[in-house]
Amino acid sequence: MPQTVVGKRFGIEQTEVSAIQRLQRAKTARLLEDQEKKNPIKRVKNVELSVPIAYGTISFWLGKKADDLHSHKWTVYIRSATNEDLGPIISKVVFQLHPSFNNPTRVVESAPFELSESGWGEFEISMTVFFQKDAAEKTLELFHHLKLYHEDDNAPQSTKKPVVVESYDELVFQEPTEAFYSRVKNLPAVHVNGSPGELNVSSGALEISNERKRGDTKDHQLGQWFGKYSETDELTSIMGARQQVQKEIAKLKSMLDSEAMKLKPSAP
Repeated sequence: MPQTVVGKRFGIEQTEVSAIQRLQRAKTARLLEDQEKKNPIKRVKNVELSVPIAYGTISFWLGKKADDLHSHKWTVYIRSATNEDLGPIISKVVFQLHPSFNNPTRVVESAPFELSESGWGEFEISMTVFFQKDAAEKTLELFHHLKLYHEDDNAPQSTKKPVVVESYDELVFQEPTEAFYSRVKNLPAVHVNGSPGELNVSSGALEISNERKRGDTKDHQLGQWFGKYSETDELTSIMGARQQVQKEIAKLKSMLDSEAMKLKPSAP
């Protein structure tokens, strides 16, 4: 995780804000656990859904328009690694900016999940990802360090070539709920690992039209600066490795279940 330089650049710590966020997330997690205990959710065994994502920032120097408080304009985002619509998977993203910003807690409730701002300092941005209700999953916390300047101090600043810092990751749903699996398994952003076996699930309640979804980022104005994961072997390699790991996990689980049955005392 990148280290924040908020204290050095602004002289303000984010400890209090982070503590409040942790308490809120813990409360949400407890509520989800209590709900699942009261109403057990049907899940798809031996199946894993993975959604490759990319998140980061793109910042432009403002050149002659820059002043002491606004030297750069930047955008922070979470997107599909292949620029598909994440709206069917993510319900909202909460971006936590530095406390010096007006309304530092920004909520984006529809795809594309991004926001743009301007400023002069670098700091750590936290992104809390909320999933659609039928996923029945806890929130996910991501962190990204906003970069305004090139690593090379001697590199000239440009209003046309931005500083881009982007990370690749995956949203992984182990044994997803039947409702969520049924709805998203055929979406282009979703990779299905494993087989549901004899599970009788529908083809998906969400109708997918041939029209481009509003929430995708295929024609994004900053698209030329996005990482091109779909044009490399990296994504295929990662997915292949994940499938292999999933097979090994299923094999080990089967062995453990078999041993547990042997150790189970027989009825008198």
